[in-house]
Amino acid sequence: MNDLRVGVSKATYLRIERGDPTVGMGAYAMTFYVLGFGDVLGNVVDRKDDELGLQLDEDNVPKRVRVRAAR
Repeated sequence: MNDLRVGVSKATYLRIERGDPTVGMGAYAMTFYVLGFGDVLGNVVDRKDDELGLQLDEDNVPKRVRVRAAR
């Protein structure tokens, strides 16, 4: 039974199977890992694949940087 390997109750495991959004992300992450989908979860949170996030970061970079003179 997978709920024992995941470390959650049977009720929580059934909620995960239904996609219940109130279940903690840690329970989902452990379920993915136990079922062999750990790499998939890693790809979801990989910053290099976040086009919008990278664009927003680039927009926040200062346009001009002044170097202070050494004293």
